[in-house]
Amino acid sequence: MSDHSSIEWTDATWNPVTGCTKVSPGCTNCYAATFAERFRDVPGHHFEHGFDLTLRPAKLTQPLHWRRGRRIFVNSMSDLFHTGVPADYIARVFAVMAASPRHTFQVLTKRHARMRTLLNLPDFAHTVRALAATDYGAAGTTAWAWPLPNVWLGVSVENQKWADIRVPALLNTSAAVRFLSAEPLLGPIDLTQAVRTMGSERGHGLTASFVHAGGCCQRRFHGIDWVIAGGESGPAARPAHPDWFRSLRAQCDGAQVPFFFKQWGMFAPASEDQPHGPIVLVDQRGRTHSPRVGVFAPADAVRMKRLTKHRAGRVLDGRTHDAFPAPLTVRPGLSQGASS
Repeated sequence: MSDHSSIEWTDATWNPVTGCTKVSPGCTNCYAATFAERFRDVPGHHFEHGFDLTLRPAKLTQPLHWRRGRRIFVNSMSDLFHTGVPADYIARVFAVMAASPRHTFQVLTKRHARMRTLLNLPDFAHTVRALAATDYGAAGTTAWAWPLPNVWLGVSVENQKWADIRVPALLNTSAAVRFLSAEPLLGPIDLTQAVRTMGSERGHGLTASFVHAGGCCQRRFHGIDWVIAGGESGPAARPAHPDWFRSLRAQCDGAQVPFFFKQWGMFAPASEDQPHGPIVLVDQRGRTHSPRVGVFAPADAVRMKRLTKHRAGRVLDGRTHDAFPAPLTVRPGLSQGASS
């Protein structure tokens, strides 16, 4: 809950909710849960109740007091669309975002179904607008639009199974900018396959209502505007095969979608100039094998060295990948009010 962040793809974090529950393999070694549980039962600590789901209404207006515009990751310590978060509280979070057009808010969820249902309801948008005007000082806002142009919506996609489930839901969610976080990446992902599971090429993207800096918005992958990828960190981290990242990068390059490589995590490709240390072989299915002579491993297995997150770094094939979506602005006279 800070106006600065060490997370590479954002500037600040804002946590009007903390705590969560695990829903898929990407949650197994959740960094937020590990951090919060360290302080369970510590009297007076912010995480006295560990990672139990907790609403933090005192934090709701925090972004309104940050005068300099920045990218803000919403709920780095929770999931805004958790079933335990009341819909009216989610509306208040969106109202604060509506009242803070100088900021760009990055909302990431694994609760794709609830996000899609809630944000496509016209009544939800009307509630957000009313709250922004009456409770958060946005009565004079003239650039009202839905979806909010300063809110990016994303889903976590750790492997093909969850990409096939969450990507279609995201594409059918009313959003100005849509993004994917493939972290921790636990297997290869074909984004074209994930889009095909929609059974339709339509969505709720408002291409006609927004323009990117430098030209009209051209939605690729039928609506995905940004892809983040990264390996897992922490003591129990699972290694990722380098070709999984290369494949996502190639898909993004081919579709002109910005690609951001966040980190290797705890494992990076082994090289001859690295000091001796733990080595594992990782195959394309994510299985690990012993590097000992005479022990069978598939031909596609690569040598990965266990390091620290800092030492492993975020250089992929000799360079960093730091692309972001271009800024969006609202075209006058379009997207006014709520849409279904």
